[in-house]
Amino acid sequence: MEQSLISLERMRTFVRIAERGNLAAVARETGAGQSTITRHLRELEEALGVSLLTRTTRRTALTDEGTHYYAHCVQILSLVEQASQEMRDTRQATAGTVRISCTGALGVLHVSRLVYAFQDQNPGIRVAFGLTDERIDLVRDGVDIAVRLGPLSDCAMKLRTLGESKRLLVASPDWLQRNGPVRRPEDLSDLEGVRMSRVQGSDQLVLQDATGRNHIVPFHGRMTVDHGLAARDAFLAGRGYGPAHRWLVEDCLRDGRLVPVLPDYTLPSVPLSMLIAPERTNLTRVRLCVDFLAEGIIRIPGIHR
Repeated sequence: MEQSLISLERMRTFVRIAERGNLAAVARETGAGQSTITRHLRELEEALGVSLLTRTTRRTALTDEGTHYYAHCVQILSLVEQASQEMRDTRQATAGTVRISCTGALGVLHVSRLVYAFQDQNPGIRVAFGLTDERIDLVRDGVDIAVRLGPLSDCAMKLRTLGESKRLLVASPDWLQRNGPVRRPEDLSDLEGVRMSRVQGSDQLVLQDATGRNHIVPFHGRMTVDHGLAARDAFLAGRGYGPAHRWLVEDCLRDGRLVPVLPDYTLPSVPLSMLIAPERTNLTRVRLCVDFLAEGIIRIPGIHR
C-alpha cells in the first residue's frame, strides 16, 4: 500500500462522492476539475488495493469494501474537524493558563498585584507566576510571558519594550549621619557599599552631573547580595549605600526610612522588557495578559518610556 497517497484530501473526496453519488457533482461543489476528482479516487483505490465504488454512466455506488471504508473515513474526518475546532476555540478562549516569569523583587513588590487585578477581570484564566532573576528559556520552561530587566539578546522571542527603570543612590539616614556628609562623587570612594553579585560592572558607579559629565567612582563593600529585596533590607539596616531602582525603594523614600545620596547626580537607567513565546502570541488569554501587564507596569514608580 502506498501510504503517501492516503491523505485527508483524498478521503474527503471519496466521502463526498459516496454521499453525492456523482463525480461531476462533487467537482462542481469543490471547484476542482472532474479529472482531479477522478484522480483522487483512483489513487486512493490503488493505495488501498480495493475498488471502493462501482461506476455506471449515470451514477456510482459503494462496494462492500467502500461501505466499510466510508464509515471509517467519516469517523476520521469528524475527529480531525473536532480537534481543529478545539484548537480554534482554545486560541480564542479567555480561559486556560497563562505562565508568567518575572524578575524577583519587581514581581514581589509590583507585578504580583497586577496579576491579581488581571485575574479579577478574567476569572476564567489561571496564572502560574514564577519569580527568578535568572535568564530562562521560555520554550524549554513552558513560559508564555517573561518580564525582564536589562539588555536582552534572545531574538527568537517576541520582544515588547516596556520602558526604562530609573535608578538612584540611597542609604538610611542613620548611615548618612555616621558616614556623611556626601557632597561629591569623590566622597563615596572610601565608603561601604551594598553590591549586587550578579550585576556586571558592579565594582564601579557611573554618575552623571547636571552638565552631562560622567563621574566614575569605585564601588566596594563587605556586603554582597544576589537579590533586590536583600539589597533593600541591607540599606534599611544601615549596612551601606548603593544604587537602587526607584520602584524598589519608593515607599521607603516616601516615609523617610531611606534618603537619596547625591540627588543631583543620575545613574544610567536599565531597560525593562517583556518577552513572549512566539507560538503563544495568537492565544487570546496570552494577548490579554500581555496588554494588561504592559499598561500596568508603565505606571510603576520609576518606570518611564
